[in-house]
Amino acid sequence: MESELALCLGNAPTSSQLFLFFALGTDIQPGIEMEVIVEETLSVRDCLKIMLKKSGLSGDVWHLRKMDWCYEAGEPLCEQDATLKELRICSGDTLLIMEGKLPPLGFLKVPVWWYQPWNPSGHWESPCQPSCATSQGSSWSAAASQGASGPPVPAEVCLVYLGDVEISEDATLAELKWQAMALPFAPELAFRSPAFLRAWTVESKRPSRLLRTDRQQLREYKLGRRAEICLEALQKEESLGPQDMLLRTQLRVPGERTYAQAMDLVWEAARGWTAGSLRQRVADFYSLPVEKIEIAKYFPEKFEWLPISSWNQQIAKRKKKKKQESLQGAPYYLKDGDIIGIKNLLVDDDEDFGTLRDDLGKERQKELVLGKKKSRQALRAHSSDLFSSAGTPAQPRAPEASLSIHVGSFK
Repeated sequence: MESELALCLGNAPTSSQLFLFFALGTDIQPGIEMEVIVEETLSVRDCLKIMLKKSGLSGDVWHLRKMDWCYEAGEPLCEQDATLKELRICSGDTLLIMEGKLPPLGFLKVPVWWYQPWNPSGHWESPCQPSCATSQGSSWSAAASQGASGPPVPAEVCLVYLGDVEISEDATLAELKWQAMALPFAPELAFRSPAFLRAWTVESKRPSRLLRTDRQQLREYKLGRRAEICLEALQKEESLGPQDMLLRTQLRVPGERTYAQAMDLVWEAARGWTAGSLRQRVADFYSLPVEKIEIAKYFPEKFEWLPISSWNQQIAKRKKKKKQESLQGAPYYLKDGDIIGIKNLLVDDDEDFGTLRDDLGKERQKELVLGKKKSRQALRAHSSDLFSSAGTPAQPRAPEASLSIHVGSFK
């Protein structure tokens, strides 16, 4: 088995020292990381001072974060007096110098966004437009095709940055909403009261987990120090129970590849999270016979619709299985905020759930995959040329294999 060794200038670290990489910010390009050798008993505060000095920076408006396995900024190193050894920092780790002063221990600094749901006509349902965003955050639109050529794909999510809220972990969700309503741009949105605001966590630039109870402490939500929140305006107050699931339902327009405006549906799954229970709830909500509807879950990251039928329950009955499969498991992984498309079979017999936007999105994804494949091939060809010029035989690469990871729901 062949190995490669590199010669580095300077003394090697001792058994009590750490060899660390560090860089400024999160937009890290190959080759811009700096290096430092420090004692493992050094505190986070002193380590930051050394890295700031080597970077030519000064001031107390900086903090450190450890880069995670996804090459993204992880949790901040909040315990300033803790040693690197106590925080399990190892040689070879990369620390990121981030701008911003950490909140005191027991407090959270939460970026707050304004969530504008998208309707199938391509317009935002909220009167607030992205132009109201601040200079710091501007707006996020979750277009899956950024950077590719061709017609733009309309985004189904728009998040407008309102500002940061510094709040105690012992505060309630209602108190967080009150503070968010006091942010500079919040008055333009004409918030009525916290009871008319729905709060979500933000992950991958999308609403993720619904925060249900206003009286619950933020500590109990286990938000973490990287948590971001988006707020959505409501027309009336809502009180969701632990067995309630909030779904966005859209009725397909007959003869057109589009949907009517989305409507929120609360599904109380007292009888279980089964396909039959959901189909009955949707049929009652739209006043349609249950045998005359078809429903499907939308996967926006793939631009795909997965029909939800009760055939698996029918098979289970024939096999005398007592337990019916839950929609919270594979392959649906149904959760709060998911989009459910509905077809009225009385007036629409088209088997397709897709839209023109989905066609554009899939085509753009194919272009991105093709572009990445060409880039990898060019990189391999360049590497092969380098090895050939050095007289070193290139090692054959194993064939690439896809990896699929499914995480169950623990709700």
